Amino acid sequence: MFTRVMVANRGEIAVRIMRSLREMGIESVAVHSDTDADSLHVHLADQAVAIGPGPAVQSYLSVDALLDAARRSGATAVHPGYGFLAENAGFAAACEAQGLAFIGPTPENIALAGNKLVARKTMAAAGLPVVPGSDAKIDDLDDARAACKEAGFPVMLKAAAGGGGRGMRVLTGESELVEDFAIARGEANAAFGDPTLYLEKLVPEARHVEVQVLGDGTGAGVHLGERNCSVQRRHQKLVEESPSPRLGEDLRSALHRAALDAVAALNYRNAGTVEFLVDPDDRFYFLELNSRIQVEHPVSELITGVDLVKAQLRIAAEERLPFHQGDITFRGHAIECRINAEDPDDDFLPQPGTIVNFRPPGGFGVRLDTHVYAGYTMPIYYDSLLGKLLALGADRDEAIAVMSRALDELEIGPLRTTTAFLRRVMDEPTFRDGTYTTTLCRRMLPDLEDD
Repeated sequence: MFTRVMVANRGEIAVRIMRSLREMGIESVAVHSDTDADSLHVHLADQAVAIGPGPAVQSYLSVDALLDAARRSGATAVHPGYGFLAENAGFAAACEAQGLAFIGPTPENIALAGNKLVARKTMAAAGLPVVPGSDAKIDDLDDARAACKEAGFPVMLKAAAGGGGRGMRVLTGESELVEDFAIARGEANAAFGDPTLYLEKLVPEARHVEVQVLGDGTGAGVHLGERNCSVQRRHQKLVEESPSPRLGEDLRSALHRAALDAVAALNYRNAGTVEFLVDPDDRFYFLELNSRIQVEHPVSELITGVDLVKAQLRIAAEERLPFHQGDITFRGHAIECRINAEDPDDDFLPQPGTIVNFRPPGGFGVRLDTHVYAGYTMPIYYDSLLGKLLALGADRDEAIAVMSRALDELEIGPLRTTTAFLRRVMDEPTFRDGTYTTTLCRRMLPDLEDD
């Protein structure tokens, strides 16, 4: 097992990883920008290394700065967390070239998953159903028109190197194609350095269901159940839960099998998530593979009792799965709400600033993963995530009740946050009865554009 691990990230995920490292007796190394010098992950680490100015491109996205920090700290392994360089195959390869174990998928896994068009073709070859759409990249408007004509509107333009909703546009007719094609290409190029687009048929009233997997790089894998991530705004997940409601056992088992087929087809290593869309007729389609630990991984931890970060570490160090499928048992129901410093009444505008009042919720069944504290100042350079609030209940009704109570207790002032909006979600009728789809937020917020 490793003796010293550098966490190449910040915020709540850095704190979360360091807690598992501490429990395993492994020293942690924090990296931080100048802006983050007083962040919680810096205080909790055994060692901290400054890596540059506040803008992420000069710090958390600088491969040279991170590799230099690893050398200076004496770390023998790197955990990338999620976001930043977590799904950058070049960074993973650079770590391995420096003799650093990369606690995540192989560079080859990351490269394949990172190109959504290539991943789509690979999964189709492995027998997974994929959303009808283009099998080749779309380079110009003529290609786009031909693909739209073949698929039929409505369709979705997507960035081949994409993620997080960037470079993604919904087209309901040809009149939108010219303007939105240019916008999608520009967003894709700005976000990922690659303007390549492809097209998929829009699946209306779909549920977004993903399966948490672990693989050892030999084709062997296990799943930790599925999560429903259909509460989304602008393709960004706001609420996740497990197990997915209103999912028949045959469909649930089929999704789990398909996810493990993907692990086997790729010889996938470490933690990942295989994502699917489920249509109103319970047909499911492969959507994408996320080659990292997910923001919502604690949902799966709560219902299985498995620490996914510790599992990642053991796979990376020992190159084998730390348990078999039969060792994993499922209990209860878990829900996660992402708490962001955003104002729902002002088009979810980010709200940087200093936190004066911080009252975390507690009680039976409550978990809060966060990096904030009273006196902490939210920087302007990074995303607005303040933390992830989780509730565990014996069943779904109890989990909703625990989450509702915890959201009522949570206070992060004077910043405007998404807490009140999430409380509304808990009371929304289609959420409560489990019939909600990816259109829930659009229906709750009809005056807000949700591209």
